[in-house]
Amino acid sequence: MATTADLRVGAVILHNGELCTVLESIHRTPGNLRAFYQVKMRVIKTGKLREERFRSGETIEFVRVETRNYQYLYRDVDVFMFMDAESYDQIPVPVEIVGDVAKFMKEGLEVQIARDEQDNVVSVTMPNHVALRVMSTEPGVKGDTATNALKPSTVETGANVNVPLFVNEGDLIRIDTSTGSYMDRVKE
Repeated sequence: MATTADLRVGAVILHNGELCTVLESIHRTPGNLRAFYQVKMRVIKTGKLREERFRSGETIEFVRVETRNYQYLYRDVDVFMFMDAESYDQIPVPVEIVGDVAKFMKEGLEVQIARDEQDNVVSVTMPNHVALRVMSTEPGVKGDTATNALKPSTVETGANVNVPLFVNEGDLIRIDTSTGSYMDRVKE
């Protein structure tokens, strides 16, 4: 057990039965009142932001998490298979832990997997952006380029992404994995 004085950005704590990553920790001393820590954190399982106040000196349970690089191999119904790049060990990860970013995962993609002391997978972190090929999209209407118009498209992983009118089938595009939005075209 540690205290609030040990809170650091990036630390993983167990709060209300959920694992949370500390995003920001500010020590406040308001006038003649007692000091407290204002902590902004993200719940690892759901991705929701949470803001909490802790009294100075309050005990907090820190969780030791080890992060390593893994390569995505394939999906088997409700389990994703990953391989450790160093030891070639394969680990199964349930769909619930991977989350919504699974729709942008392509075979061979490098991801970071965080595991706790009992070797349970805590989280899967994708790169900030991935390059995917457009498999199907409607052709752009000629002369409709003056506005920031977008059209629906489907990429090679099956995800739907809105792209500008000039993007055609077969183009390689970069997608922001946190928002699922189009960034730019990739030159081959």
